[in-house]
Amino acid sequence: MTKWEKAVDLFNQGYLCSSAVFGAYAEELGIDFETAVKVATPFGSGMRKAEVCGAATGALMVIGAKFGQKSVEESRVLVNGLTERFLEEFARENGSYLCCDLLKCDISTAEGVSYAKEKKLFTTVCPKMVESAVKVLEKVLGEI
Repeated sequence: MTKWEKAVDLFNQGYLCSSAVFGAYAEELGIDFETAVKVATPFGSGMRKAEVCGAATGALMVIGAKFGQKSVEESRVLVNGLTERFLEEFARENGSYLCCDLLKCDISTAEGVSYAKEKKLFTTVCPKMVESAVKVLEKVLGEI
């Protein structure tokens, strides 16, 4: 099973988008799965505010876990560049990296959640964003 298939499977099991992406990398990162999905939980649904897509945030968490700054003396140049590259590519492929733009509604409101459920956006759009986040992440990581 590929990383993106694993992430989509986790999402389809009921994990949030952020947890599905970060959880798919837990073993590779040396983080136990339960800890990974717990840490990523608050970032789902664009941090509950329909902001940066949770799947994209999960991918950024992978970048941080792999290349993040370990001390104040260490440079942030690599992780900053990877973050910018990921967000640019994700937006290029999907039109945006903001949850409200991707779903075309504001799921931080009750009306937006109702609309998203009615239109089945959580089961049609969100799995595609999970897949895209992992594929874009793999592409960006493959460039270094």
